Amino acid sequence: MRRLCFALLLFVLTALNACSTVPPPGDTPPPAARDTLQAFSLLGRFSLRQEGESYTGRLDWRHAGDSDQLLLSSPLGQGMAEISSDATGARLTDADGKVRHAASADALLQSVLGYPLPLDKLADWVRGRNPDGGRIVADPLGRPLRLQYEDWRIAYEYDSDDPQALPGRLFVERETGLELRLKIDEWASLSPPDPTSAGNSAHSLQ
Repeated sequence: MRRLCFALLLFVLTALNACSTVPPPGDTPPPAARDTLQAFSLLGRFSLRQEGESYTGRLDWRHAGDSDQLLLSSPLGQGMAEISSDATGARLTDADGKVRHAASADALLQSVLGYPLPLDKLADWVRGRNPDGGRIVADPLGRPLRLQYEDWRIAYEYDSDDPQALPGRLFVERETGLELRLKIDEWASLSPPDPTSAGNSAHSLQ
């Protein structure tokens, strides 16, 4: 459970994976410009440190409207946790198949971790956008370089000189001592979700 809690902290800082309303990976179009990106998927790797504990792994996050789902895996690809969230509520499935439900992703993490986290800011942070109340500093190309939101500090790096490039690396710190390093290997723009569609999650723990 302790390992799962640290994995969930990553969810708070970076995000979620594919729900039934999001197209499968093979149908995703090329990445969009940063300022226009709405529904998206990303694949990446993370390193997380807190309270003397260190964890590394992979993440697969998809976001479309109010529907999100995150698949967290070990460095070797073994699923650790899958979290899905939409307007109807949130669900956590761990590697043993145990499921937890809550009215929202915020409430789900509150019940697991014991304190609130700004989940509504995640999609903004990962795309380098400034949420309400945040303070952002741009680089010479006009791209987000540093973001301060309450006691969260986020720094960005890019893999090209394109003014509309999406972040390639995020360095996240919180005054409580949490440190996250996120390397995004792949960005893709997704088509907007079809509200009439239904089905099972496109991802599962393996």
